Amino acid sequence: MTDFSPLFDQPAVRLGATTISVGQATATAAVLLFGALVTLAVALRRSAKARAQAAEEAAERAREVEARMEGILKAQSEMQGRLGAVAEVFGARQAELTRAIGDRLDGMTARLGQSMTEQTKSTHENLAKLQERLAVIDTAQTNIQSLAGQVVQLQAILSNKQTRGAFGQSRMEAIVADGLPRGAYEFQATLSNGSRPDCLVRMPNEAPSLVIDAKFPLEAWNAIRAAADGEGGADAQRAAAQAFRRDVEVHIRDIAEKYFINGETQDTAFMFVPSESVFAEIHENFEGLVQRAHRSRVVIVSPSLLMLSIQVIQSVLKDARMREQAHLIQDEVVRMMEDVNRLDDRVRKLQGHFALTQKDIEQILTSTEKVTKRGQKIEMLEFGAEREDASLPEAAANETGRAGSTASSKTGQLRLRVVEDE
Repeated sequence: MTDFSPLFDQPAVRLGATTISVGQATATAAVLLFGALVTLAVALRRSAKARAQAAEEAAERAREVEARMEGILKAQSEMQGRLGAVAEVFGARQAELTRAIGDRLDGMTARLGQSMTEQTKSTHENLAKLQERLAVIDTAQTNIQSLAGQVVQLQAILSNKQTRGAFGQSRMEAIVADGLPRGAYEFQATLSNGSRPDCLVRMPNEAPSLVIDAKFPLEAWNAIRAAADGEGGADAQRAAAQAFRRDVEVHIRDIAEKYFINGETQDTAFMFVPSESVFAEIHENFEGLVQRAHRSRVVIVSPSLLMLSIQVIQSVLKDARMREQAHLIQDEVVRMMEDVNRLDDRVRKLQGHFALTQKDIEQILTSTEKVTKRGQKIEMLEFGAEREDASLPEAAANETGRAGSTASSKTGQLRLRVVEDE
């Protein structure tokens, strides 16, 4: 083996007064090399650790990115599902909307067709009614022409005193006959003094009869109308008015003298005027005649007032007949009260029966409640026995049978108790 010691002892480097041998230089180099290696190893280790940490961070980031991508894909799939559901809903809604619009259009078309049909029918009906009204108008025009001829004939009738009296008599008879029952009046009756009034109304309770006179003088009234329409002037009108006043006063005096009989007729008589216009003219322009008739106990009546008076007389007759039948009404009321008392007794008896029935029903409900409660208890005992039987092993079957017989005996005892309680 070669000895290198002398070689390491030789000087290698001289730095001023210090001499560094080969061994020292080698040792120093070795130390420096070792330090450099250690430093390099540490650096490599740190670099490897940094790379591993970077790789781990990169992997973590990759996992995060992958998780985010999975979330994005999941959200995208959910979004696609939701979009598909929304599309289906929109499609269904659109179909419903289309169907609803179609139904509305069909209904509107049907209504429009029905409305047009009804309008056409209404138009035809209106045209038919219009034609009927035109026919009625033609008939009315014909009637007006006939009425004009009848007015001319009426004027001719009123120009005759006898026919005029018959006209007033017919109107008065129609009003009286429509308002009073038969037997309550008499036309052209003869009084004890030989006079014959136009109508005699029989009053109730054997009271004196009421006289109605229908022979109103209209010659002077026609003269007044003729003077007003002619060229006679104020003098002719005054003369006609004086003649009318005189004729009416004479007629009032005749009624008072002929038809007032003590105990046979009323102390008031009716003077019938067959025209409302004449009646109004008398009360408006001939107040003296009205006062004269009032003092003579003669009442001037128009057709409407006579109708009202007849209705009042009819009411008086009805009251008199009701008073005559009052005892019959009282007897019927007494019988009705007896029936009501019997009905009250029967209702009270029925109420007692209802009370007894209600009491029996309450007792029955009490018994049914007790039976229901006992049945629930029995049902609970049977369920407990079934649970015990299900929990027993197969080896203890005999014990189970004994337990079941015991439960059955208990159930029988409970049923006996229920029967005893009932």
